[in-house]
Amino acid sequence: MRITLPRADGTLEAYQVHPPPQWQMQGKLPRSRVAYAAAHVVADPLAGPAPAALDWDATLRFRRHLWSHGLRVADGMDTAQRNAGLEWDATRELAARTAAAARDFGDPAELVAVGVGTDHARYADSLAQVTHAYLEQLAAIRATGASAVLMGSRELAAIARGPGDYHEVYAQVLSQSDRPVILHWLGEMFDPWLAGYWGARDVWAATQSLLTLVRDNADRIDGIKVSLLDANHEIALRTALPAGVRLYTGDDFNYPSLIATGSHALLGIFDAIAPAAATALRALDDGDKLRYEEVLAPTVPLARKVFEAPTRDYKTGLVFLAWLAGYQDAFVMIGGAQSARSLLHLAEVFRLADYAGLLPNPTVAISRMSTLLAVHGIGQ
Repeated sequence: MRITLPRADGTLEAYQVHPPPQWQMQGKLPRSRVAYAAAHVVADPLAGPAPAALDWDATLRFRRHLWSHGLRVADGMDTAQRNAGLEWDATRELAARTAAAARDFGDPAELVAVGVGTDHARYADSLAQVTHAYLEQLAAIRATGASAVLMGSRELAAIARGPGDYHEVYAQVLSQSDRPVILHWLGEMFDPWLAGYWGARDVWAATQSLLTLVRDNADRIDGIKVSLLDANHEIALRTALPAGVRLYTGDDFNYPSLIATGSHALLGIFDAIAPAAATALRALDDGDKLRYEEVLAPTVPLARKVFEAPTRDYKTGLVFLAWLAGYQDAFVMIGGAQSARSLLHLAEVFRLADYAGLLPNPTVAISRMSTLLAVHGIGQ
């Protein structure tokens, strides 16, 4: 099957779409690694611009797709357009609905981790107010049965004057959690408002600040999710963590090698490559490193394209891929963010997804891509 696609130089080519592999539903969670897919949300295409409205059926159907492949779900985080249109009220409802749906597969506390932040308190101007905001969201998320990811706080980043302020807030929040949480270090390439997090602009000084916090509160921390796109730094941090505290890679460029050498996973790209990710993790369970690399290697060019600069726009690629794969019926996002990437970018994402075997129904993918191309004046 062929489709006419634009090239980077503006010319057109007749592209041959390949038959996809037959991925098997993995079902059970992998044994060797804890693996979360950070899940996107499906916007309601008939809703107005604000507040954000979701297509709940499609949003939950996608989460069932992830669980069916043996992946856990990280929800209400930046992949779900948190701090980019998804407000706290919608996040709280998303957490409740996702946790309820997870009960068909197992314990929500094991299968779902939801972002806890301070985004409902945007005018917080003291550490006490930031702490209170974190605790409000933590209580709401734990009430659903889901586990918690303590997201970076823009409000804390704006008022903190050094590492001590971060330690004060986080220590108070951690002391009131009834279950170990995942800490989230999101680099400024994902969110520029979090630059200098943990109290230092220098990454190694920030790392020392974080490690002090972790060592002082290790029994209350499940792990740290690191999204800095720096493999060497991640390995150094992973080595320095106290026993029992996991390093969850958020490196969507270097995840195969990092997972293979000991990192766990909380990745946006797993939203798009769930069948391949689950298959590779099962191979890792079986000690089959060759099969692990064989499955994941073709996904890396796709991941690097989806997460290319400006990295914060990666969510457009994930929603686009879910639409192409038939997991949702509309290519639409909160706040019109589907327009954040160019047609040339999306055409290359189409090619790379095909190369990685992630277009499960080529007829559907070609039909939908052809529709998008027609809107841009490119006929077939």
